[in-house]
Amino acid sequence: MDLGVTLLTGIALYLLVQFVCFIFADADLTLLWATLFGSKPETKLKGLVVWVTGASSGIGEELAYQLAGCGSRLILSARRVDQLDRVKLHCLERSNLKDKDILVLPLDLLERASHEAKMKTAIRHFGNIDILVNSGGRSQRSLCLETSVDVYQALMELNFLGTVSLTKQVLPHMTQRGSGSVVTVSSVVGLAGAPLATGYSASKHALQGFFNSLRTELTEYPRILISTVCPGPVQSQIVQNAFTEEVGKAIPTAGDQQHKMVTSRCVRLILVGIANGTKEMWIAQQPFLLFYYVWQYAPTWAWFITDVLGRKRVQNFKAGLRILQNEKILPWKRRRRT
Repeated sequence: MDLGVTLLTGIALYLLVQFVCFIFADADLTLLWATLFGSKPETKLKGLVVWVTGASSGIGEELAYQLAGCGSRLILSARRVDQLDRVKLHCLERSNLKDKDILVLPLDLLERASHEAKMKTAIRHFGNIDILVNSGGRSQRSLCLETSVDVYQALMELNFLGTVSLTKQVLPHMTQRGSGSVVTVSSVVGLAGAPLATGYSASKHALQGFFNSLRTELTEYPRILISTVCPGPVQSQIVQNAFTEEVGKAIPTAGDQQHKMVTSRCVRLILVGIANGTKEMWIAQQPFLLFYYVWQYAPTWAWFITDVLGRKRVQNFKAGLRILQNEKILPWKRRRRT
């Protein structure tokens, strides 16, 4: 009897500790375990050649800085050469890397015909590519009923097909060597849908399906890691650059980002996941992380929560649009009165 009581007490304490830890968690428990007891990025990633797309801003930019701090040699890609040069300069200032250790390689994910040549340029410079981090892409903030099909096509062309195209260029190099990592920044909306992001969510769901299937095709290459990263809200410029209801129409306002996870913490967790061979990473502050788990293990409850929160978000979005429209109309009326 005493043994049974002791066992139950031990289990209860264990569950209590896990519960308290989960309250303050900002990533899935597997990833947090790796941060405490796993390999350190500074050890595992030092000297490796890492190709980062979307490196001119947001998560991609922060990845470049932290990878440089780990001693990784870098290939920095995005469309804006001036911003890539800026990121390279900061990488050199924050690390012991030399100029030859960082290759600025301008890349447009939409120009898929150029991806083979870009890959060959990277190979010529460094001799190999150890890790490809697919971080490039754009988000969306618009209602489905008001969104042009052209926006959906642009999102799929950029976020999905552009990423797949570059991956297909790099992957044969990795299979020939028998090792490498392909790490793709997806999103929480790649696991669960979200209002105002139907096209963005679709592109991220497509990435999840593609890389989950690809992982099973590569089981004969146990040293090749296929990893997807599912961040929740993170402070970055992805909102400012989001698609709206028409291609080329800028988003009116990005809103406050102070409630979101800081980019540096998100990237640190990503690097820990890469260093420890994590196949899927959930990265988010509470209550977003809790929603991940509810969606995974109690989908009926998740649908209920999604409906309630989604309705509120759509209402707020519509109210915000009405305010902006009034701000544009009222000055015009005042001018007419004068």
